[in-house]
Amino acid sequence: MTKVAVTAVERVLDIIEAFRSARRPLSLTELAELIGTPKSSCHAIVGTLVARGYLYTLSRPRALYPTRRLHDLAREILQFDPFLERALPLLEKLRDDSHETVIFGKRQANAVVYLQVVPGPHSIRYSAAPGEIKPLHSSAIGKSILGSLKDNDLGRLLDELPLPAVTGATLVDKDALLEDIVRSRKRGYYVTRGENVADVWAVAASLAINGETLAVAVAGPRHRMQASVPACANLLVATCSQLGRQAG
Repeated sequence: MTKVAVTAVERVLDIIEAFRSARRPLSLTELAELIGTPKSSCHAIVGTLVARGYLYTLSRPRALYPTRRLHDLAREILQFDPFLERALPLLEKLRDDSHETVIFGKRQANAVVYLQVVPGPHSIRYSAAPGEIKPLHSSAIGKSILGSLKDNDLGRLLDELPLPAVTGATLVDKDALLEDIVRSRKRGYYVTRGENVADVWAVAASLAINGETLAVAVAGPRHRMQASVPACANLLVATCSQLGRQAG
């Protein structure tokens, strides 16, 4: 795909996200400013989205807004997701039992993508959204995916993987990260202690479904998670085992 084509795709996504942020109809001028593109380029993309039924126009004020087409299309696509359809009830049960946010994710290139997030019941909780991208080395899901690799593959990946400090607690030394992964692999679950988001602790475990390695995490504020990591880990490992049996 050419750079021009990639840029056009990015602009479409920028437009969709602009409406999410604004939560109101936007004029063409406002859209162009929000996504940082010339008005003429924005006009061409908007024209296509209107013609395909994804945006509609208002005359007073002269503005644009998404139709339900994108929502309905996304909902129909999600009904056939190869992982989420059967996983969601178990993820919700894990949320109810742990009283914390539950995340379901997988490796995407050298990062983690969140496939589903089931928010915890507390007003103060870890908040995230499906589609978010997180580093392998600083997230609990990422560590569990690293731990699922064979030793040679893990060593090669850690030699190549950048290890930026996401927070002050992030493990940025390769040997320290490897030691943590090996120790966690032996006990069957992986923990982050403010390494991806300050004051958020998470515990994760991985499983294989249809040849894909996925992982589930329970995450919450340190003041609750610090004492409940072992209990959350037991619930988590049991949930991963159920997911694996259900898929198999």
